[in-house]
Amino acid sequence: MLTRAAGTVGDDLAQRIPGVLSAALGPHWEFTADGPHIEILHPHRGSPYQPPRRSPTWREILDSLEAGFARDGAPRDTCLPLRWGRETELTISAIQALDPLLKDGQPRTHRSGFIPQPVVRFTGQRDAEGQLKDGFLTSFVNVSRVQPIGSLDEYGAILDGWLTVLSQLGFHARHLSIYGTLTPWRRRQVEGITLRFRHLDLTLGDIVLLWNTTHPHRLAVDLGTGLERLAWARTLQRWHHLIYGRFADVASATTLDAIRTATLLLGQEVTPAARGAGGITRRVIGAIERQTALLGVGAVVRDMYNYWSLFTAMTAPWPVVACVIEQQMCRYSSDGCPAE
Repeated sequence: MLTRAAGTVGDDLAQRIPGVLSAALGPHWEFTADGPHIEILHPHRGSPYQPPRRSPTWREILDSLEAGFARDGAPRDTCLPLRWGRETELTISAIQALDPLLKDGQPRTHRSGFIPQPVVRFTGQRDAEGQLKDGFLTSFVNVSRVQPIGSLDEYGAILDGWLTVLSQLGFHARHLSIYGTLTPWRRRQVEGITLRFRHLDLTLGDIVLLWNTTHPHRLAVDLGTGLERLAWARTLQRWHHLIYGRFADVASATTLDAIRTATLLLGQEVTPAARGAGGITRRVIGAIERQTALLGVGAVVRDMYNYWSLFTAMTAPWPVVACVIEQQMCRYSSDGCPAE
């Protein structure tokens, strides 16, 4: 049986989305459109925002997300392995859980539901000096809800449920907005429509409606944000102190970001190598300032190891992680580390 072209399906979905979202979100939202561009705002958006008196812990944020998604029909699923090896060496997004459905046209997924997925990316925005801007990290937790859906109404319900999850974290609808373009995009065998959501002026993440070009009526949703960015928006703390705590002023942001990422990689047993995933670990360790090797990295590694352990199983013990980092740094050093 012949099916409609994927582009036609995408155009049909795009035309239906405003009505679907209006029905799902209810009358307390204002919809504006300019061609394919859409924006959804709360009518009382001008009210001031007050952060919590006590900043929630990472565990409290994770528990609130897990409980909220579960109540909305998306129980927590296990994380994808960090070493991916298919199109990307490492897992860069929880959306990769949908690869069988979206890329291979198969009626299955690797994972489905709420996934707090640790990822490694080198695409964070940087300033003129090459330093990561506030809000960006090489490694972070990709908070995602990924799942196949049977209808566009489910897509609207998932966005509405996400606003409820955010309210349980202490965000208020009047400070949230949704915006984007309804023009479908295509990347090889996958098409989609992306809308982004923000808190005040800070974009938190997006909700993406997806389908395989060969099987365009097999729909899926990828709703994602960064856990660290979510906490930043909620607390309005200084970025580096939020992420690195008591170590924020001990070393440069570049070194701390590299140790944080190396801890995740080595804790998942992605060991240094000349190429492949191990080459990424080697590159990351190479960004750590040499002076740090003379004092050791154990305390920082232990702290960051405990952080990553909230979300995924770390298979290499933290002392081993610290030892490997220090040994690798000594190999690069010419100012006092003993040679191997």
